[in-house]
Amino acid sequence: MRSAEDPLPLLRRRCEEGLERRGLERSAEARDRLAAELHVIEKKRLSGYFTSVAGITDMIRAMGVRCAIRGSGAGSLVNYLIGIGEVNPLEHGLLMERFLSEGRKGLPDIDIDVESARRLDCYRAILDRYGEDRVACVSMMETYRARSAIRDVGAAMGLPPHEIDVIAKAFPQVRARQIRAALSDLPELRDSGLNDRSLETVFRLAERLDGLPRHIALHPCGVLIGNSTLRDRTPVERSLLDFPMSQFDKDDVEEAGLLKLDVLGVRMQSALAYALQEVERVEGRRIDLDAVPRDDRDTYDMIRLSRTIGCFQIESPGQRELVAKMEPRTMHDLIVDISLFRPGPVNSDMVTPYLETRHGFREARYPHESLRDVLRETNGVVVFHEQVMKVIDIMTGSGLSEADRVRRALGTPEGREAVRAWFVPLARENGYAPDVVERAWKVLDAFGGFGFCKAHAAAFALPTYQSAWLKRHHTAAFLAGVLTHDPGMYPSRVILDEARQCGVDVLPLDVNHSGKTWLVERTGPAEDGPGELGRGYGLRVPFSAVRGVSEAEVDRMVAGRPYTSLADFWERARPSRPVAERIVEVGGFDALHGLRPGEPRWRPGRLTRRDLIAQVGALDRGSPVGAAGQLPMGFTDRVTPGELPEMTEAEAVEAELEILGMDVSRHVMDFYRDLLDALGVTRARDLVRQRNGAEILVAGVKVATQTPAVRSGQRVIFTTLDDSTGPIDLTFFESVQAHTAATVFGSWLLAARGVVRRTGGRAVSLRAVHCWNLADLDHVWRTQGLDAVRAVISEVPAPGAGVGGRAIEYGNGFRVSPYSDNGAPPAVREGRFLGHPAAPQRRLWHASSGSSGPPPGR
Repeated sequence: MRSAEDPLPLLRRRCEEGLERRGLERSAEARDRLAAELHVIEKKRLSGYFTSVAGITDMIRAMGVRCAIRGSGAGSLVNYLIGIGEVNPLEHGLLMERFLSEGRKGLPDIDIDVESARRLDCYRAILDRYGEDRVACVSMMETYRARSAIRDVGAAMGLPPHEIDVIAKAFPQVRARQIRAALSDLPELRDSGLNDRSLETVFRLAERLDGLPRHIALHPCGVLIGNSTLRDRTPVERSLLDFPMSQFDKDDVEEAGLLKLDVLGVRMQSALAYALQEVERVEGRRIDLDAVPRDDRDTYDMIRLSRTIGCFQIESPGQRELVAKMEPRTMHDLIVDISLFRPGPVNSDMVTPYLETRHGFREARYPHESLRDVLRETNGVVVFHEQVMKVIDIMTGSGLSEADRVRRALGTPEGREAVRAWFVPLARENGYAPDVVERAWKVLDAFGGFGFCKAHAAAFALPTYQSAWLKRHHTAAFLAGVLTHDPGMYPSRVILDEARQCGVDVLPLDVNHSGKTWLVERTGPAEDGPGELGRGYGLRVPFSAVRGVSEAEVDRMVAGRPYTSLADFWERARPSRPVAERIVEVGGFDALHGLRPGEPRWRPGRLTRRDLIAQVGALDRGSPVGAAGQLPMGFTDRVTPGELPEMTEAEAVEAELEILGMDVSRHVMDFYRDLLDALGVTRARDLVRQRNGAEILVAGVKVATQTPAVRSGQRVIFTTLDDSTGPIDLTFFESVQAHTAATVFGSWLLAARGVVRRTGGRAVSLRAVHCWNLADLDHVWRTQGLDAVRAVISEVPAPGAGVGGRAIEYGNGFRVSPYSDNGAPPAVREGRFLGHPAAPQRRLWHASSGSSGPPPGR
C-alpha cells in the first residue's frame, strides 16, 4: 500500500496539520503522545497503512457518506489527528497500547463505520481507487445451526417449504445438536406437536450437520488492502455481489499477516444522515452533526428520563433502565454506561457497586492509594480494559505494552494462573504489602476478563449522543430516519407510537404526498416542551411501506405526483392490481376523493373505499394486455358512488396491519379499552406511580422478546409490550416459564400479571408471574362476561417442569443457559406446526354496529 510519496513524511505532515486543525499545536501532552505513537508506527513500518486508511476515510466523506471510527483504534491520537476518527483520546484518557504497541503481536485493525445504505458504494470506491489486484473482501464460513440444518434436511427430504420453515422457526438460535433436547427442555416446545415420530428422521439427520460448513459468504465488513502481490498470498473468488473475495476468513488473514480494514455498514449512521437531509429539506438548515455541542442539557434531560427509544445503544429495555438509574450528564457518563451494559460487566456484577458509589450509597474503595487516580473515574470499580492495564503497570512497572498482553491472558483459567504467578511476586518486589497485592489481584481476577475497551465505548458514545441530540431537537426528522433505515431493535409500530408520545403526527399514506421513504411535513406551529418534542410536525407513511410493492412501482408513483383521480393514478403510475387495491384499502385516496372511513353513519351516494376497490377491478378488466393505462379519464364515473358501504374503523386498522405492518389511524389497543378498564389494567404512563413490590396487571402488543445470557445461567425471557402510552418491560424467570413460555412466544397481544420492580426514580420493570393471550380473554369477556375473565386470570397455574438442560459453564465462572438467544423463536401454537405462521396474527374480528371495538384475534 504505497502512496505516490514516502508514507512516513506524509503521515508526519498530516499529523502536524491535525495538531493545528484540532487546536493542539501548543499542547505538550499532545506532542509527547504523538511522538510516542509515531515511534511505534515507524518501528512496525505501518506508516503506509495509516495514510492509506486516512485516504479511504477522506474519500468516503467526500462521497457524502457519514464515517466514524470504532474499536480500540479510537485510542490512537494519530487516528484522531489525521481525520480517521472524531474521538480525542487525550480528552477521554484512552491508551494507544490497547490498540497498538511494540510488544503486541499481530497487526492493527482499524474499524470504521459507514452508512449501511452506502456500504457497497464504499467498497466499490475502494476497489476503484486501488484496483482489484490489490483489494479483496474477507470471507466467512457459514456453518449449520438448528434452523438452517432443519431447512436443508427438510428440503432434501421433499417436505413443503412452508411447513419446514414453520418447523425451523419454532426453535431458538441454538446448535443443531440441541434440536431433540430442546423439544423436551423448552416448555413452549413440549406440547407443540414437533416431537411427532414423523419428524424424528428430519431432526436426527439435522443434528448430524451440527457445525459443518454450509457455504462461504462475504464478511460484513472486512476488506484486505495490499500491494500487487495480494493475489499471490490469498485465493480469491467472486462473491454473490460480484466483489473479489478472499477464501480466507478473518482469523486466516491475521495469521497470514495481511492488513485488514473493517468497513462496517451501520444503520444508525444512515438514519442520522437521512435525518439531517430531512432537516435541510423542511427547515432549510444544514447541520454539522460532528460540531454540535456535546454538553446539551436538554439532550441529557431526555436521556435521564429514559426517553431513548430509537437512540443508538441506549434504547433496549435494559439500557433504558440503566440510564434512568445512572442519570448521565456528560459524554464520560455515556462511555461508562455503554461499557457497563455488556455481558461481561453485567454478569460479573460491576453495575451495582458502580451505581451505589455514584449516588453516594457507599464510599468508593480502592485496593491501594496509588490506584486512586486510575479508578477514580469509575468510583473505584474496574470497568475498562485500560484500567486493568494501568493497575498492572503501576503495581509491576511492566509498562503498558506488557500490561495489555497480561490483560489478554486473564480471559482463561490457565492464563489467570500464569498471571497470578507473575503478578504477585513482582508487585511485592515493588513494595506493595501482601494484603494490598491480594486485594488488587482479586480485582484483576474478577474483572480483568470481563471489562470493556474504553476506546470502543468512547467511539460508540459519540453516535449515541448525536442520535439523542437529534431526537431531542429534531424529533420528527430523526424518527423519519429511524423508520426509513430501521437501525434498532423495535418494529416500525413502536417507533410510530414513540412519535405520537413526542407530539409528532402520524400522517396516512396519500398518493399525492407520500414519497419513497418516510417524509417530514409541517403540520402547525412548532412547540418545544418536555413532552412535546416534535409538536408541529408529522411523519408521512411512504409508498415503500405497502406490502408487495416493487421498487419500480414506487418510482413511478412518486414521479407521477400529483394525481387527479384513481383512474389518473392507474394510467400514469401503472401499479399492479393488488398494489392499487392495497393503497385504496389503507386510505391512499381518501384525501383525493374526500373519503371518511369509520364514520358512525354511512350515507348512500357518498364514495367509499370499497367503491374504489371495485373501481380498481373495473380498471384492470378494461386495460388492454400489456398497456395498463390506455383508458379514458371519464371511466371512473361508471362506478356508482355509495354502492358499497364504507369500511369500519376496525376494518381500516386491520387493513393497515395487514398491508403496512403497523396501525396508523388508531392504536390497536384502543379496541380493548373497555375490557382493560374493567380489569383495572395499569397503563405504561402510570408505572412510575406504582409502589415497589405491588402486583399489577398490564397489557399490550408484544414488540420485542429476548433471551440473552444472564449471570445465573438460567434462561430469562425479556419481553416489551406497547400499550399506546409507552413501553412496558416484563421479565419471565425460569420459575414461571412452564405456564407462560408458550403464551409469550405464541401470542401477539399479551395481558400479564407482574410485580413492580423499581430500581431508580423512573426505572420500572415487572417481574412477570403469569400471562394470557389478550384476544382469548376478550373472547371470554364477550361470550361469558367479566366474572369469567376474572376467574381465568385468578386461576393458580398447575406446577410444571421448567426449562431443562445443563448450563454451559466457562472457565472464568461465566454460566450461560444452553437456550440463551438473541432473538425469540416464534412459537408453534396449539400443537399445530403445519398451520400458517401468520406473523403476528393480525386479523381483526369485525363486530356488528354498536360494538365497543373489535379485538385482534387468532
